[in-house]
Amino acid sequence: MPAIHILAPVLALLASPAAAQASGEVSKVAASAPYRSAIAAIDRDYDRFVAELIELTQIPAPPFKEAARARAYADKFRALGLRDVAVDAEGNVTGLRPGSDPSAKLIVLSAHLDTVFPEGTDVTVRRQGTRLMAPGVGDDTRGLATLLAYVRAMDEATVRTRAPILFVGTVGEEGRGDLRGVRYLFTKSAYKDRIGAFFSMDGSDPTRVTVGGVGSKRYHIVFKGPGGHSYGAFGIVNPAAAMGAAIAEIYRIQLPATPRTTYAASVVGGGTSVNAIPSEVFLDIDMRSEDAGALATLERRVLGIVQASVAAENAARSTRVGSVSAEPQPIGDRPAGATSSDAKIVRVTSDAVRAAGFDPELGASSTDSNIAMSLGIPAVTIGSGGQGGRAHAADEWVDVAKPEGVKGMAVGLLAVMTMAGAAVR
Repeated sequence: MPAIHILAPVLALLASPAAAQASGEVSKVAASAPYRSAIAAIDRDYDRFVAELIELTQIPAPPFKEAARARAYADKFRALGLRDVAVDAEGNVTGLRPGSDPSAKLIVLSAHLDTVFPEGTDVTVRRQGTRLMAPGVGDDTRGLATLLAYVRAMDEATVRTRAPILFVGTVGEEGRGDLRGVRYLFTKSAYKDRIGAFFSMDGSDPTRVTVGGVGSKRYHIVFKGPGGHSYGAFGIVNPAAAMGAAIAEIYRIQLPATPRTTYAASVVGGGTSVNAIPSEVFLDIDMRSEDAGALATLERRVLGIVQASVAAENAARSTRVGSVSAEPQPIGDRPAGATSSDAKIVRVTSDAVRAAGFDPELGASSTDSNIAMSLGIPAVTIGSGGQGGRAHAADEWVDVAKPEGVKGMAVGLLAVMTMAGAAVR
């Protein structure tokens, strides 16, 4: 299909009544020649975006081993002409697009480099029509490719912004990474005191605007005991019994519907043989809440239940050769937070969603934005456009049909350009 037939509906939306509902600032940027030229550039270079998405997906980035993808991403930042491109001490890739006001606070647009899939996972991309399938292709490699498309489009359209824009590929967003990359960015990096607003691009849905950071507490709890023969030592304490009792009691906890708070006993293991009382077993548990106070209350209850279950087991069976103990080891601590619906970044992003013909949906999730929100820095998480599904599964997929892709990508670009004070010549 000729590019003009795809682009025309997108540009028409930007001049539609839906776009008119946006704030004056967003409407002016949406109607400006630089923004419209940037959208045209995204449309024109869309095949390159898809090619880069495939290329990056096929560079493995398992937890704590994102270095190969980081090097490739940094090379792409350099090729695009971003300033001060670097891989920092934590492994994040950063590149700066200067603004006209060097004293202005940075606008950050980030996507995460890591995936949930372990080393050795086959990340070869399979294609069926406009659907791409591979582990990590959507979460969050599509976000990484979209950032590259934005830089290229703004340069081709000679977009000028008052505030500098810092583009970032973060490490450690998934699982036990515990947001280590973005945590470093805000607390230890060269940019830590210069950030005025933060966009995390994660997921594909362009209508979703994450304004709440769901906090989490995660523990690896090791239950230990003397162990022994299943027949000969029968009657002594068993750490597996204490662990089982703890899980059962945790699942009796009643939680409020608001703020949404959850728990999950997610991984268990241990023991040596079917005919041996184990000397060591373990439980991984995940606790989450939109509210820091509710999360702290849940954490205290869970840890109290663990200790009570240990005490009950030691009272119920013989400790003649030793007693049961439990060692809770923290493995994750994501702070809860929120960006007010009245904050400029929320209003601008919601208006950008409307300008593209969508209805914004404000919600909460656990993303890189948690750190910014917990520090009081305005932040939202947005989608990269298009459709996708089966995130964190081996058959993860995204649809890269061009009309929907360009339309969805228009949202983030408009929001970032507006927040950065794009010139509307």
